[in-house]
Amino acid sequence: MWTSVSNALVTVDAKAHLTVDVRTGPRTRQPTVVVPGGPGLGSVLPYRGLRRRAARLGHDLIMVEHRGVGLSRTDTAGRDLPVSAMRIAAVAGDIAAVLDREAVDSAYLVGSSYGSYVVSCVGALYPERVAGMLLDSALQSSADIDLERRAVRSVFWDADTAIAADVRRLYLRGEDGRRLLDVVRAAYELGGPELLGPLLRGRVRGRAPGRLRVPAGAAWRLLEAYATMDGSLARVPGVYEFDIAGAIGFRELGYGAPADGQPLDPALTYAPLAPLFPGFDAEPVDLGREVSRFTWPMVLLSGTRDLRTPPDIADRVASIAPDAAVTRIENGHSALDTHPAALMRALDHLVTGRHAALPGQGEALNALPRRGVSARFPTLLEGLVGHAEP
Repeated sequence: MWTSVSNALVTVDAKAHLTVDVRTGPRTRQPTVVVPGGPGLGSVLPYRGLRRRAARLGHDLIMVEHRGVGLSRTDTAGRDLPVSAMRIAAVAGDIAAVLDREAVDSAYLVGSSYGSYVVSCVGALYPERVAGMLLDSALQSSADIDLERRAVRSVFWDADTAIAADVRRLYLRGEDGRRLLDVVRAAYELGGPELLGPLLRGRVRGRAPGRLRVPAGAAWRLLEAYATMDGSLARVPGVYEFDIAGAIGFRELGYGAPADGQPLDPALTYAPLAPLFPGFDAEPVDLGREVSRFTWPMVLLSGTRDLRTPPDIADRVASIAPDAAVTRIENGHSALDTHPAALMRALDHLVTGRHAALPGQGEALNALPRRGVSARFPTLLEGLVGHAEP
């Protein structure tokens, strides 16, 4: 596998800053730039396996380390970048600078979740650099919190199902609503009703005085650790560093949106961290308007169980963009992390000009093997929960 690591020199608040990128696979005229979610996820360390698999498939892949994270965390003097430098337009500029450094005129852009917002902004600000675009779990506007609320409540509160009944029961018993939502949403996205149903039944029964279902309790605690913000800024260097880059989420993407006062409000997910960051200013780009000007081919990969960026968002983008195809897969949020083989197959269709055929490829994408730590997580949880009691 041909791998190179490069530095693109950019300016941050009048100070020099190196944006680091890693490039793998055979060199082509139009490589693919992959931007993961976040803000705060690293690119270089967490996705080594993805880059190896992409190289074996013949993809020329570039991943740019996000400013404020990992190898792009500091200025050239070794000081952490300031919060004032955390702007999406600057992140888009970093990607353009990397393309300059790599002598690439245009590239295919792949963005997952927050990364989909970043690459969409690259399209708005640097349209000449885009050969095509794949949006995985498309994030497009802070106003989409209302779509997120409807999606969450339709499954966990309003539905006439055992799952919704158990969620309501736990909520009315006094379970913390924010943590409850974080756990059940994560379980549903990762493993669907087959994982969530037994997990909820174990929680309901385990809350009776003197009773504890150890496997279900362990799974619940694991999901809390995975999905719930606790008011601190946990940092895993090079893997997840929200402490600086997170300012983008609050200032430009509305992560601190006001609660609506109703049960299971996803606006509360980041509420414990809101005092640590700037308040909402404005979105940097009106993507609702800009997407209509995206003349390049687009693929929107959407999970049927995605409750953070619901499929309605992908459908709306496809209805606006001139040349877009939506593909549904049986998945939760971020195929990049939970079903990368499906994302790679969709990318192959995009770069070979076959994206229009993707809407009929859902079953084939679902059948591909799931690899990686996140893809194995549901199996671990299912083993802890076990089968539901009759």
